[in-house]
Amino acid sequence: MQPRRQHLIDTAYRLFNEHGYHATGIDWILAESSVSKATLYKYFRSKEELILAVLQQRHQQVIELIISYMEKAKATGETPTLAIFDALNVWFKSEVFFGCNFINASAEYAAQGDPIREFSKAHKASIRQLILDSLIIANKKTRQQTADEIALLVEGAIVFAHTSGEKNAALVAKRVASVLLGVGH
Repeated sequence: MQPRRQHLIDTAYRLFNEHGYHATGIDWILAESSVSKATLYKYFRSKEELILAVLQQRHQQVIELIISYMEKAKATGETPTLAIFDALNVWFKSEVFFGCNFINASAEYAAQGDPIREFSKAHKASIRQLILDSLIIANKKTRQQTADEIALLVEGAIVFAHTSGEKNAALVAKRVASVLLGVGH
């Protein structure tokens, strides 16, 4: 990837994360990145295209992080499904936790069919699919229902941590998920 394009994405990510999508204008991104407007528009036709690039990068990061936690749990004999809460716990306690980029984006771009909302929706479906794939439940209907319940706990933990400032929300959700899965925690 071109260094300037990546620099724009990284700068926009930080500003969107801290201040929101609508509140962060192109001029602010340009000032913070020290990149010209012509350069920005060389890589992105619109602010929305830049937002999608930021979300695509964040999606990849989140998926890779969750998979790495699940693989580590599997290798150590722990329940892979619960590992998502360990990943969330680290994120909630970091200095870069400002809520979920995808929840925030879908709230700010709420119109049905909006590409930003649709990408955010697809991201959440990917998380649910990771959860579903990690479950070892023979009955398909029960497996799908359990994946929905765990996904709800994930989303609830994110929103609760963001709105209340409760840094241990992921650990609370993990305890509830342990009960759902019938595993000791």
